[in-house]
Amino acid sequence: MDYFSSPGSLSLSAGIACGVLLGWSLRGRFGRSRNVTKLTGNDAGSEASVMGESGEFKMVLVVRNDLKMGKGKVAAQCSHAAVSAYKQLLNRNPELLKQWEYCGQPKVVLKAPDEEAFVELLTQAKQRGLAVSLIQDAGRTQIAPGSRTVLGVGPGPGDLIDKVTGHLKLY
Repeated sequence: MDYFSSPGSLSLSAGIACGVLLGWSLRGRFGRSRNVTKLTGNDAGSEASVMGESGEFKMVLVVRNDLKMGKGKVAAQCSHAAVSAYKQLLNRNPELLKQWEYCGQPKVVLKAPDEEAFVELLTQAKQRGLAVSLIQDAGRTQIAPGSRTVLGVGPGPGDLIDKVTGHLKLY
């Protein structure tokens, strides 16, 4: 009982207890939800059909390879696409965004051979209900104004995104 009789030990014990209780409380409010919000408003069925078989989420950035952009330009355009996709999903489906964040926010950069393939990917992603962000350049540096440079697909279920972009090569 000497342990609890000293004033410093009692304060320390009370602080730890309060911290644990606060942690449990916040975990319940802000922790990872066990319920997964569906990607679209459609009733797709089971949780596996919503999350994909692996349960993993990712974002894919598809760069048009025919534009021959420099590395810095590609990085800037990919950044635009990532921020745009994030903002879109923040409004459209914040629970899915939380799931992607929980997975470590994986991003993959792929290349499309030309604009025709690029537009086909955009169409397929939209048909599957995935979030898409199409970036068009302002034309101040390397390429013509209005050029479609990067397509952001997701964040979303990795298996679903792979159905659209799985055949593409890494950038």
